[in-house]
Amino acid sequence: MTDPLLPELLDLALEAARRAGELLRDGRPADLGVAATKSSPIDVVTEMDIAAEKLITGFLAEHRPEDGFLGEEGASTAGTSGVRWVIDPLDGTVNYLYGLPTWAVSIAAERDGEAVVGVVAAPMRRETYRAVLGGGAYADDKPLSCRPAPPLDQALVSTGFNYVTAVRAHQADVAQRLIPRLRDIRRSGSAAVDLCDVAAGRLDGYYERGLNPWDLAAGDLIAREAGALTGGRPGQRPSYDLAVAASPGVFEPLQALLEEFGAWHD
Repeated sequence: MTDPLLPELLDLALEAARRAGELLRDGRPADLGVAATKSSPIDVVTEMDIAAEKLITGFLAEHRPEDGFLGEEGASTAGTSGVRWVIDPLDGTVNYLYGLPTWAVSIAAERDGEAVVGVVAAPMRRETYRAVLGGGAYADDKPLSCRPAPPLDQALVSTGFNYVTAVRAHQADVAQRLIPRLRDIRRSGSAAVDLCDVAAGRLDGYYERGLNPWDLAAGDLIAREAGALTGGRPGQRPSYDLAVAASPGVFEPLQALLEEFGAWHD
């Protein structure tokens, strides 16, 4: 990395994600999924989510006070440095509520609107994924590379479903039409982890409608730096309408089917 700013941003993102991950892992009540520790289990998760975002933004602002922020829990400042941090302090909140291990802290640094650093920490997996634009992707110190592309009918693809019933029903219809064309479909409950699993070669592809910038900023960069292709509808970037990531060779036929099946609308 010849740009001295990028190692600085990466180190800060790694440390912020480590601290937030430890807070979430160690601060979760053991009985969260079955008993009301405060007003309700949901409220506890929300409090942990907000506390993790405050920890991240406080740490980053201490070291880079001129940067901007965009966070799921409300952090939104423009900044003056040209750098903006895009933060999901707890991606996979329902998994976290139930005590399932697939949740993550996602932090990306954008410069002039382009993601240049991405970190996804998955404490219960004991893995931290990272990427710098043009510098490759890693899980801890292990280089990541997406899988060689199989035929589409042998591809393992992950997706996610909205929590609004009417939206989820259409997404289920798309999945039902897609399943006969694939090896199988998975649903992990964390967009950030799914994108990193594409990067790590654990999935051949991933798609989802309804993602916000903080859901995919870090994971999208990590997937691309591992050799995957990412996008939205044909010719478009990933967006709320549709986000797709897959090995080259799987990406285009998967994207074409999603377009045909109307995966980009409710």
